[in-house]
Amino acid sequence: MHRKFTGLVEIGLMLFVLSGCAAAALAPVNGWVYSDVIGPLGATSVPKATRAGMSCAASYLGWVALGDAGIEAAKRSGGISEVASVDHQSWSVLGLYARFCTLVHGN
Repeated sequence: MHRKFTGLVEIGLMLFVLSGCAAAALAPVNGWVYSDVIGPLGATSVPKATRAGMSCAASYLGWVALGDAGIEAAKRSGGISEVASVDHQSWSVLGLYARFCTLVHGN
């Protein structure tokens, strides 16, 4: 019985060490348990934005990451040709799931 328990502990530790951690790479501040923050990336001289678009990428356990969080994708999503400002949003929970979004405002 002791040998089986030791083997299970070893397997559990190995899985823990080999597991990834999902995190958004760019964030004004980070929270290990939960994070939901928005920060600035840039602005232009375009006056008064009337439209907004968003594009996102996500990470699962830090093992698989998918998506297009680019400015061009966010512009397409909002039908924007003139960019007034670009922000980013980072969201993560317990290192299990993380999402990074680009928010574009413009006309």
